[in-house]
Amino acid sequence: MRFASALETMCQQSFFNQILDCTRTKNISLGKTLHATIIKTGKLTCTYIANSLVNFYSKCQHLSEANIAFQDIQEKDIVSWNSIINGYSQLGGSHNSIFALKLFKQLRKQSGLVPNGHTFSGFFTAASILVDGFAGKQGHSIVIKISGCDDVFVGSSLVNMYCKSGLVDDARKVFDEMSERNSTTWATMISGYAMFRLTDCALELFKMMMWEMEDGVNEFVLTSVISAFTLKEFIDIGKQLHGLVIKFGLLSFVTVGNSIVTMYSKCGDLDYAVKSFELADDKNSITWTAMITGFAQSGDCFKALSLFSKMHYAGMKASEFTLVGVLNACTDSKSLEKGKQVHGYLVKSGFESQIFIMTALVDMYAKCGFVDDARKGFYYLQEPDIVLWTSMIGGYVQNGDNESAMDLYCKMQEKGIMPNELTMASILKACSSLAAFEQGKQIHAHTIKFGFGLEPPIGSALSTMYAKCGSLEDANLVFRRMPARDVISWNSVISGLSQNGRGEEALELFEEMQLEGTKPDHVTFVNALTACSHMGSVERGWVYFRMMSSEYGISPRVEHFACMVDILSRAGKLYEAKELIEAAKCVHGSSLWRILLSACRNYSDYNLGAYAGEKLMELCTEESSAYVLLSSIYKAMGMWEDVERVRRLMNVRGVGKEPGCSWIDLKNHVHVFVVGDQSHPQIKEIRAYVLSLSKLMKNKGHEPAFDLSLAVCEA
Repeated sequence: MRFASALETMCQQSFFNQILDCTRTKNISLGKTLHATIIKTGKLTCTYIANSLVNFYSKCQHLSEANIAFQDIQEKDIVSWNSIINGYSQLGGSHNSIFALKLFKQLRKQSGLVPNGHTFSGFFTAASILVDGFAGKQGHSIVIKISGCDDVFVGSSLVNMYCKSGLVDDARKVFDEMSERNSTTWATMISGYAMFRLTDCALELFKMMMWEMEDGVNEFVLTSVISAFTLKEFIDIGKQLHGLVIKFGLLSFVTVGNSIVTMYSKCGDLDYAVKSFELADDKNSITWTAMITGFAQSGDCFKALSLFSKMHYAGMKASEFTLVGVLNACTDSKSLEKGKQVHGYLVKSGFESQIFIMTALVDMYAKCGFVDDARKGFYYLQEPDIVLWTSMIGGYVQNGDNESAMDLYCKMQEKGIMPNELTMASILKACSSLAAFEQGKQIHAHTIKFGFGLEPPIGSALSTMYAKCGSLEDANLVFRRMPARDVISWNSVISGLSQNGRGEEALELFEEMQLEGTKPDHVTFVNALTACSHMGSVERGWVYFRMMSSEYGISPRVEHFACMVDILSRAGKLYEAKELIEAAKCVHGSSLWRILLSACRNYSDYNLGAYAGEKLMELCTEESSAYVLLSSIYKAMGMWEDVERVRRLMNVRGVGKEPGCSWIDLKNHVHVFVVGDQSHPQIKEIRAYVLSLSKLMKNKGHEPAFDLSLAVCEA
């Protein structure tokens, strides 16, 4: 009898060891065969063998089989529950984590068993994945009730849960109350500070650790600390930490090397990042991704794409994070062809269902101007992901399809998807472009409803919207109530004032901006010069034009030269404007000559106008108005051969006049009018009313100004 019992034990031990081997090698086929043998021999009644099967399926990520094996256990012990709870929580994902929490509740209600440290570790891991601080706090109260936080693994899991849930202060309380801490505990707390950019706290805690347990400094701790210092102003601290890595001999760990490359890249020191990357002996996908992303975020997009090519030829398989970095590089450099190649690569690699990759792809197509392709990617996913919807709305706005942006925002509201700050900023920009004042006010109400404040970018977008819709009082009210004003906020109000004929107020605000210490950018000076142009203030225009380079080191761009040429032209200083154009060092194409040509027509300086017009002809301009104006000038000068030559040039080059378009918003309905279009349902009444207004104007003694461009069109 004793011999039979010993034989039974040996048989069970043999099965147990074989299952452990299958678990370690993740040999699912052999494990299933072994499972069948165990059922056949009747050994499934042994709880610890049944538990090992649950653990085997969990570690192989076959959770449905793990759950079936768990349900088949006749006498479940705490190890049975721990195996299945940890199996679901360790696999991650919201669905698995929710199921792990449900299993924990079942354990508490049905089994009568007391959870232990391993149970709580799985529970808190699931709560941290779900960012469910409330469930985490409930679990914490159970821990205190049962055993307190003396278990270092439970305490570390609690710290991790609170950090991931954004409750860093609660995490620190747990950390401080722990009677025993290991290197994982310290690394978790430092990572929590790093996650929320609490760099001072992270550094203070690291120094405390160095004082209390220097031997505990390992690769995990230093990786966490280095990850906290990824801002430009912390580059010196980052270099000191790099020195510590070398001192402790941890540079051989790939995770540490990756954190160093990432740190230097995010701090903007690409030279050190490249050196660290090249000196890394063991590069994995994360190492390559860190360097590619570093190049992309620093604006060296072509280097990022070149490095991705090298990564591919080195036989290194790209991860989803790599592809997002590469797509962002394609977006920033407008490299559509490269982006299409990456699209093909990610489809071939099976990444087309990854939401954040497809979001980056939609963003790339939209920002490269291929809205139809972006739309296809968007509707292919049909996911309620706010980043995806925001990318598509932003793409529409960037490409001038503001009506589609508004429609998509309405659909987003219908589906109950909560917008973020970038969504609201994009849709407000659409309202600005359409001068849709009523819709803009409704979106403003939405920002209040959804709890957004007036911080940038929403505050800036709101003030811009009101300014462009002509409601300067509302624009100024939003601007003055903003808790923090960036340069974009100042620009929006200065632009609104200058565009609405309040140039003096615009320049006063520009001076106030400088007094408050906000550094103007090139857009600010465009707005200031525009105000000078509308006021006819040549001297102040020259002052601001020279101030750009002398005080702020901003090289004048074509738009600044355009403003200055316009200022001089409006003041009748046509030859001074000509000299400025010819002295301009930037590539300006035809834009500056076009301004001068129009001014020459207004001041009847036909000789200079002909000179400016011929310059435009040499540049092969595609603006129909330039041909019309030059032809008109030659007609006024009686030079009929040149009139015909300009017209022939216009026909040969295929230049056509774009039809004019205007619209008005009345009673929440937008009425659009295009030259030559007779489709409006009330077009007869409108034409009749315009004709009666014209007659009334003539009867009052107001004659329309003679327009040379109309004369040539009639000829």
